[in-house]
Amino acid sequence: MDHSKQVLVVDDSRVSRLMAHQFILSKHADWQVTEAATGEEALEKAKAISPYLILLDVNMPGIGGVATAEQLRALYPHTHIFLVTANVQNAIRNRASELKVGFMEKPITETRIHQLIDSLGA
Repeated sequence: MDHSKQVLVVDDSRVSRLMAHQFILSKHADWQVTEAATGEEALEKAKAISPYLILLDVNMPGIGGVATAEQLRALYPHTHIFLVTANVQNAIRNRASELKVGFMEKPITETRIHQLIDSLGA
């Protein structure tokens, strides 16, 4: 049985992507992590991998994280999607809830990533 899961990390910050990538693999070394720098790139890459989990930065150039989450949710109704942001305004939390996507505060830490993965039962 293949336990490898596909994860898509979307952030315009290369450092944030690398940190999330490293923290995911420190928890599940067999998972495959794909990175994208924009929402547009995320939509393209998601088609190729059918992700189990998507971590999505809210503030990015282009279509942005919330709009990307809306499109990804429509395409992948069973995928775990989390908005990741330092901007913890209620409007964003409420929109995340409406879209049935999770929410994780920045900064990205190993503890937060591991807690998020644990919450999925993975």
